[in-house]
Amino acid sequence: MSGEEASSSGAGSGSGGGVAIPYDYNKNTSKHERSSNHNKPPMFNGDPEMFSWWKTKMYSHVIGMDDELWDVLEDGVGNLKLDEEGVTLDRKAHTAEQKKLYKKYHLIRGILVATLPRKEYLKMSDKSIAKAMFTSLCSNYEGNKKVREAKATILVHQYELFRMKEDESIERMYSRFQTLVSGLQILKKSYVASDHVNKILRSLPAKWRTKVTTIEEANDLNTLSVEDLISSLKCHEIGLNEHEPIKKPKSIALKSRGKSSKL
Repeated sequence: MSGEEASSSGAGSGSGGGVAIPYDYNKNTSKHERSSNHNKPPMFNGDPEMFSWWKTKMYSHVIGMDDELWDVLEDGVGNLKLDEEGVTLDRKAHTAEQKKLYKKYHLIRGILVATLPRKEYLKMSDKSIAKAMFTSLCSNYEGNKKVREAKATILVHQYELFRMKEDESIERMYSRFQTLVSGLQILKKSYVASDHVNKILRSLPAKWRTKVTTIEEANDLNTLSVEDLISSLKCHEIGLNEHEPIKKPKSIALKSRGKSSKL
């Protein structure tokens, strides 16, 4: 065996100083299995705080498959006659267009049912069409129109009054702000990016005024992104923290309870 062949052989072996060959963790998983895992719809666990997150993921999942499926979920099935379990009463009499709609209906209904725990499914009084099921979920976890409008009014008020706390970091302030904005988006009370930029700048404590003025003079606030603003504020925050004096704990003098002895 030549030296070149020996070197090649050694590189492929597991012993010695050979080159390590990375293990393919997907080799024991078929393409079908990987595809199935990727195409699984998002599961809803019944937690009210997770509903909006699930709804957003569900929308992306369905639209990615077929945008007409989401239309069926929101608009219903028109004049198709269905029983209480969503089965058509005259399938063989359907036109080609009705058959297409009926097929899409069962596809989206199957996806919706697959995402729900059994207890959530049993809560629904009307299971005849996917639209009724989805509307029931939204009403249970988001409230009806009046409830949503009341929630939106409260969130808009909180947005207008939003302020950064004196002892709060930029990271923590921005986390609170994002939660507030997310709630507004869900209730269809969205603001544009420039609104957020101006709101954050106005919310900063007095010690940030110099930095706020610098940002306003150096940037067009209508085009400045929220991410760039937060990044700039975090950099300034590091400088503020470096120059902030370290507060020493106050020492407490303890009084002696015993009487002094006279010599």
